[in-house]
Amino acid sequence: MKILQTINLKKYYGEKENIVKAIDDTSICINQGEFVVIVGKSGSGKSTLIHMLGGLDNPTDGKVYISDKDISTLKEEELAIFRRRNIGFIFQDYNLIQSLNVWENIVLPLGLDSKKVDINFVDEIITTLGLENKKENLPSTLSGGQQQRVAIARALVSNPTIILADEATGNLDSKTSEEVINLIKMMIKKYSQTLVMITHDESIAQMADRVIFIEDGKVVKGGATID
Repeated sequence: MKILQTINLKKYYGEKENIVKAIDDTSICINQGEFVVIVGKSGSGKSTLIHMLGGLDNPTDGKVYISDKDISTLKEEELAIFRRRNIGFIFQDYNLIQSLNVWENIVLPLGLDSKKVDINFVDEIITTLGLENKKENLPSTLSGGQQQRVAIARALVSNPTIILADEATGNLDSKTSEEVINLIKMMIKKYSQTLVMITHDESIAQMADRVIFIEDGKVVKGGATID
């Protein structure tokens, strides 16, 4: 079942002879439960694409649908609420709040949405990710791999439909990267979620269900382009 779709998506900067087409008339389709990797050279537009998929950046033209909802029509406040409830983000730099402990970082999205914390569900995620003995730790006391696990838990805690990961293993060594990817795959399968990830790592791309190749703002392969 289709969960995420873009139609003729564009993101342009500048005007006339100075125009930069970061994303140029791109249409892709991603099904529920898929693990899709987006690959491309630096400057190819992959980060811009994933930011628009998550509603972090507005398109110049075109549509982004999540669960058949056109997120490009939502007002800023509506979009922020939609993101919190439907999309989990995992970033390369973890983006943890240093003054909060592991538990507080993980449940933060629930507090922002005024949701009651399901302690059993959160503990299940924490235990699966091997963080049960780190709940009181501050991020500065954790290894890079442990911090990324906290970021994964935070992305999962709202039980979102889609997880978007932007170079989620970019700061990790190869062994830790493989462990983190295996954990993410296990978690999205467990909770029936969809994962879209940007990576430069060919070994990670080989673990995906599908690879989307992007060059100069255009999807050149693997996008399941909509007619």
